[in-house]
Amino acid sequence: MELDALILARMQFAFTVAFHIVFPAFSIGLASYLAVLEALWLKTGRDLYLNLFKYWLKIFAVAFGMGVVSGLVMSYQFGTNWSVFSDKAGPVIGPLMAYEVLSAFFLEAGFLGVMLFGLDRVGKKLHFMATLMVAIGTFASAFWILSVNSWMQTPQGYAINEVGQFVPADWIKIVFNPSFPYRLAHMLLAAYLTTGLVVGAVGAWHLIKERTNKGAREMFAMAMGMILVAAPVQIFIGDMHGLNTLEHQPAKVMAMEGHFESHPDGAPLILFGIPDRDAATVHGAVEIPKLSSLILKHDPNAPLAGLDTIARADWPPVEIVFWSFRVMVGLGMAMLLLGLWGLYARLRKRLYDAPWLHRFALVMGPMGFVAVLAGWITTEVGRQPWTVYGLLRTADSAAPLAAPAVATSLAAFAVVYFTVFGAGVFYILRLMSHAPHRDEPGVAETPIRTAGITPAPAIDPDRPIPTGEESDHDR
Repeated sequence: MELDALILARMQFAFTVAFHIVFPAFSIGLASYLAVLEALWLKTGRDLYLNLFKYWLKIFAVAFGMGVVSGLVMSYQFGTNWSVFSDKAGPVIGPLMAYEVLSAFFLEAGFLGVMLFGLDRVGKKLHFMATLMVAIGTFASAFWILSVNSWMQTPQGYAINEVGQFVPADWIKIVFNPSFPYRLAHMLLAAYLTTGLVVGAVGAWHLIKERTNKGAREMFAMAMGMILVAAPVQIFIGDMHGLNTLEHQPAKVMAMEGHFESHPDGAPLILFGIPDRDAATVHGAVEIPKLSSLILKHDPNAPLAGLDTIARADWPPVEIVFWSFRVMVGLGMAMLLLGLWGLYARLRKRLYDAPWLHRFALVMGPMGFVAVLAGWITTEVGRQPWTVYGLLRTADSAAPLAAPAVATSLAAFAVVYFTVFGAGVFYILRLMSHAPHRDEPGVAETPIRTAGITPAPAIDPDRPIPTGEESDHDR
């Protein structure tokens, strides 16, 4: 593969997005978990929930900060590597991204300081409201960003002006485009599952070392409950999302299923195999006859079209989409298994005395992030060769930059990202390695003073207080 400017620009955007997406996926779920913990503390008065709130608040602060920093870089790429796309689609996607900043991000930033440092400075109810506002802000942020992405996948409500730009014709149709509800629900559930798996893994780690730790027991029980509820719902939403994708982006589903050929009498479900885009076949395919038609059409004999009905120039990279989809689905099934295993142990009253369950939960800890990345790859690579599906090709969206310029910035991003975010992840893991305990310390008592701000001079207690009657010279 020749690393021209277009390929390098795509690699750079994929690299930065892959780093960024894991942090919001974690912070969205963790903000809601913190709101639940604080609500339970206010309702029951049990210090256990307050200690868990303080424990996870420190982790949330670091993850939230890394998510914000990693997200800034992507916006700049729209004006550098993808300036043609910004010019053509900016009238539609620009306002949507501005709404995300003006509503969601400002809401999060406005209440984050109260949430982090105000527990002992404001009333309990006001602090709980701040926690809720941060959680709602993370939801609103996902709402607007997914609306942007979904419009690029299933565009509607637009017109094209005389210079070839997409301009808004109906904002309701733009925001609530056909794939948006399914993508929003799918992403939010993925965030909750990701957080549940991390919380469950941390609880399992400390239960393996000390089964009597009350904080570890509570967080593990809550995580297993979340996974038990969210995993089957996610599978159901994923099925609905797949049907929606079949309707609006059939080539993506054909690549996911590995269907190079049409099947007039029912399509098989290919479990495994080696897809070959050049030969238009799946080598060594392990199939279940007619199951794909049953899943996608709810009829085992329903015909399904294949990639042979689409121009080869419009095929997505089948090999990548085929395998990323299977990684996502396989991990989803593993999450369901973990939830059911946790239910079985709970019914037998052995939830805290099941070492193999704890080991499995520990292994599954990072799998939510892997599933999120696999799902993102399936969605975005499956959209190729389009940036705005069916309307604007990726090759026609890139800026006229030379390959060395893009390669230099990509190398710089790689060095900075691995250094900065590697250190951040290491620090989060260190925080998680310490078991929760009574009188858990929260975030630092006060925020660190901004660099360059000189503190006000100290008041001299012996200096007389002005009465307002002195002359201007005396003052």
